[in-house]
Amino acid sequence: MSLSRLFESALLGKIELRNRTLVAPMTRTSAEATGEVSSLMQPYYEAFGRGGFGAIITEGVYTDRQFSQGYQYQPGITDAVQAASWAGLIKGIHTTGAKVVLQLMHAGALSQFNRFKNETGAPSAVQPKGTQMEFYRGLGAYPLPVEMTPAEIETAISGFAEAAKRGQDAGADGVEVHGANGYLLDQFLTDYTNRRNDKYGQDVFGRIRLTCEVIERVREAVGTDFTIGVRISQGKVNDFDHKWGGQDDDAKVIFNAVETSGADYIHTTEFAADAPAFGQGKSLSNLAKTLTSLPIVANGKLGDPQVANRMIAQEHSDFVAIGKDALASPDWPSLVKSGQQPREFDFGMFSPLANLETANAFMLANA
Repeated sequence: MSLSRLFESALLGKIELRNRTLVAPMTRTSAEATGEVSSLMQPYYEAFGRGGFGAIITEGVYTDRQFSQGYQYQPGITDAVQAASWAGLIKGIHTTGAKVVLQLMHAGALSQFNRFKNETGAPSAVQPKGTQMEFYRGLGAYPLPVEMTPAEIETAISGFAEAAKRGQDAGADGVEVHGANGYLLDQFLTDYTNRRNDKYGQDVFGRIRLTCEVIERVREAVGTDFTIGVRISQGKVNDFDHKWGGQDDDAKVIFNAVETSGADYIHTTEFAADAPAFGQGKSLSNLAKTLTSLPIVANGKLGDPQVANRMIAQEHSDFVAIGKDALASPDWPSLVKSGQQPREFDFGMFSPLANLETANAFMLANA
């Protein structure tokens, strides 16, 4: 089977990529304690560019100095100093020919470390499922969050917009709004974590509202010619099995809403990108492609080049985002293009992992 679809040039929003392979966003926790890019990050990211990926979606970057930080040693882009550190990293990546999409993340109730707040914030005061990820220096149950006030929600929205503008000024080719994996925007979208009775709750239309308002405000900040993506999932780092209650009907509302709000692409992530979203029928990425006119990025167990190419050839997606297998093979595109087999991911690369639950959580976060 020809793998040629993977290596076509294509537009991701307004960004022209040399091929259809992207590096998926992967939590790394190797920044400075104060949130600036560290010397460890430059060679890590540049390796993916030299390895032939069309674009790199960065790890989630925290966006404000209220509730957004999720992990110790997570990078941020909340001020000029942090932004300047990103400018140097982005310039280095660009020398490899790859484009850079900065992922903007607000951890909400799943924050494991925040140097700005002693409490976590969420749509409602609901105890998160599961336990913190020890791999990312967490321990025990997630704390019970406080319900965010309208003013605190406004701070979160402004944080996304201001962070996007700083990223644009630092040279990023686009930004991705992180609306997936159980973090703040996904907490608002999820029925059991959002018990609000105001405009941000009650039904799927209300629960997707915050994501849409973030996209709209980011668009106001960066203008019409800058690419804005949004990442959407059902599963979460603390709830692998979650599915949208309304299934296809919810998918239609969610995907149509983010397109109408001004997103340039949708990035879906599932355990297996080619699996039916609701037990039967279309995959989540195929639903997004069917229900919108936007380019779709698919993520989830796509390290096999045949599977990755098939996602594009069968119009389940327009791009594939590779996570764990990119860690094993930063040169994944170059290997595949030359007919070589990429190296398989092995958790032995990371030592020690505390237990299987931690390993599974890591796999979901970085699928």
